[in-house]
Parts: sequence; C-alpha cells; structure tokens
Amino acid sequence: MVSSMEERTNQELLQELKQLKRAQARVKRRTTFLLSIIAMLVLITSTLAWFTLSNFASVNNIELRISTAPQLYLDIQNNGTEDLSLWKKTLTNEMINTYLQSVSAPVIADQLLDPVTTSDGISFFSQAGTPREANDRSFIEFKVWFLATKDMWVHLSGQTVEINGENFTTSVTTTETGVKANVVKALRVSFEDDGSTAIYEPNKDTPIAGQTTFDVGTVFSDSTRIFHLDAMTPKQITFRLWIEGEDPECNDDIQQAEVTLQILFGGSDGTNSSFE
Repeated sequence: MVSSMEERTNQELLQELKQLKRAQARVKRRTTFLLSIIAMLVLITSTLAWFTLSNFASVNNIELRISTAPQLYLDIQNNGTEDLSLWKKTLTNEMINTYLQSVSAPVIADQLLDPVTTSDGISFFSQAGTPREANDRSFIEFKVWFLATKDMWVHLSGQTVEINGENFTTSVTTTETGVKANVVKALRVSFEDDGSTAIYEPNKDTPIAGQTTFDVGTVFSDSTRIFHLDAMTPKQITFRLWIEGEDPECNDDIQQAEVTLQILFGGSDGTNSSFE
C-alpha cells in the first residue's frame, strides 16, 4: 500500500514538473516575442528621425550672419596685424561665398543639406554609415580667420550687441510655421580648432550620436568655450553646418525648410568674465 502511494505521489510530482516546464516555455516564448517587438520599436524610433522621402530630402535657403563683440575681429582671409581696419566685424553669405568659390564648392544658395550624423563634428556619415563629403548635399564647410586684441576665450554670445546700427545675437530662426518650424532644433554647427571641436546645438536636448554639445546663454562658462586666441595672433577656425539625422526633429516635416543662422562671438578672460 505504501509503495503504491509513493508511486502515485512520484507520478503526480512528475506531472507537476512537466506542467511547470510547459509554463516556463510559454513564458520564455512570450518574453522572446515581447523583446522582439521592443527591438523593432527601438529600430523604428531611431530611423524615423531621418528623412524618408528621397525626391526633395534637403533643407535649403540657409542665411548666415556672423559677427563679433568688442576686442574681436574676423575675415575670410588673414589680413595680418599691421592694420586692424582691414578686418571685419561681420560676415555675410556673400563673403562666405567668396571662400566657397575659392575651393570650388557651391555657394550657399546652391547648397542642400541632406541629413548626416557625426560624433565629433569633423567626420560625417549617412544613415547607412557611408562617409559624406563637405559641400556635397551633406554639410556646409568653410574657414574663417579670427584676430583678438587681447588674450581671450571665444564663446557664442546670447546677449544682444549693436554693430554698425544693427542688433546681433546668436540665434537660429525660421519663417516656417507648424511642424516645419522644428528645423531650428535639428541644426548643428561645429567649430574646429586644430582637431578639437565644439558643437553648438540650438535648443539643446538629450545628447545623441555620442555628441557633446552646448547651447548659448547670457553668461559664459567653461562649457561654452569654443577656442582660445592669443593677442594679435590670427587663427583660422573651420565651421561646419549640418542637419543632424539622429535628432528627433529631423523628419520629413522639415524638408525644404528655410533657416537663418545668426552667430555672435564674444570673448572672455580666464575667469569667463566677458570683455566689454
């Protein structure tokens, strides 16, 4: 009798183990299915940011206005240090076009910005990981010379300064309305100084693509420093302007948008106090 009861108990245990294994298998299959769905959603989320339409996949009509606060000058060419009057306080599209034409690149009005991505603001890639070249339906690249009358750290300034009767500040604006106006959030500008870069991200949000970026403010800090200038020593800086494909706002809604980039450079001393 005892042996029969033990045998029945063992059979019941075996049956319960089989049921438990079947339940575990069902849970595993469901978990695998859910993980697959999550992976698909992550992939879809990451790819929706890029333009998906191919006929007019670009942002065009870029307007640039670059200016400097006191003690700081700039130009497309190196004018030396003998005569400060040769240097400029503002650069326009036309002046930048002079540089672009000198390197056989399209002028700004003929430039189209397809989405690209970069981690360092120097090397750029398509969504498929293909390297992209400057000024070829990818990103705009040009070089500017700077000259300061004293040692200084150079920043982008969020203050408003009057230069030759006009008010200047750092801003990215558009005349577009609705969702198309989000083009101002997808724009990026990098400034390269001998292999080191600083990336300006208007309306800075969650970091993407491994980038370290900064936004402008009315107060300078270590994190807003772009490059350093020694007094009366010209330095050439490389500008790169692009539409960041990994930005959540970089979707079909902003195609063919117009955008105006206005940059005001300011200088500070070693304690980040601005020069008046």
